[in-house]
Amino acid sequence: MATFVKIYPQNPNEREIERIVKVLRADGVIIYPTDGVYAFGCSLQSPKAVERLAKLRDKSDKNLSIVCSDISMADRFTKIDNWQFKLLKRNTPGAFTFLLEASSKVPDRALGGRKVVGVRIPDNNIPLTIVERLDFPMVTASVKDDDEIVEYTTDPELLLERYGDVVDVVIDGGYGSVVPTTLVDLTADEPEILRQGEGELK
Repeated sequence: MATFVKIYPQNPNEREIERIVKVLRADGVIIYPTDGVYAFGCSLQSPKAVERLAKLRDKSDKNLSIVCSDISMADRFTKIDNWQFKLLKRNTPGAFTFLLEASSKVPDRALGGRKVVGVRIPDNNIPLTIVERLDFPMVTASVKDDDEIVEYTTDPELLLERYGDVVDVVIDGGYGSVVPTTLVDLTADEPEILRQGEGELK
């Protein structure tokens, strides 16, 4: 059964963060809060964990995103032009997934043959602190409930009940949201909103 860890977004406990980073470095998969719905996460450095996460979400297209601690980390794993940098600076951290051209540092396994990767810099100190300590992005995919039972994507105790046998840690960071991120394509000359969600693009 997964470890259940309470962490407060306002002031994440350093010891608990270190424990979670240790799990991620050991091929672990976690469930963690974002500024939107709860999500599965694992280290981009761990092919085994990426495979586990893809199976959990049945992502046959491997359409996974990465969580970065800031724009500087995102710039290591994607190709960011000046105008994209300015847009990211205005809108992060925030409830957005930005599609950017991946750099060679993103393993093919996480891309599934694509050259574009979704990038998240969420407005929540828990994932930002985890990724900063990990010093590597987390591969991420939202927890979705096929039966549309909202509580299973927002209540961390019910997430533990449902996924406790298949993940290593469930983080309780309070109730989650049911509203997805705003999906913005930055791979052309101008931003294109593919899905309007929680974030309002500036």
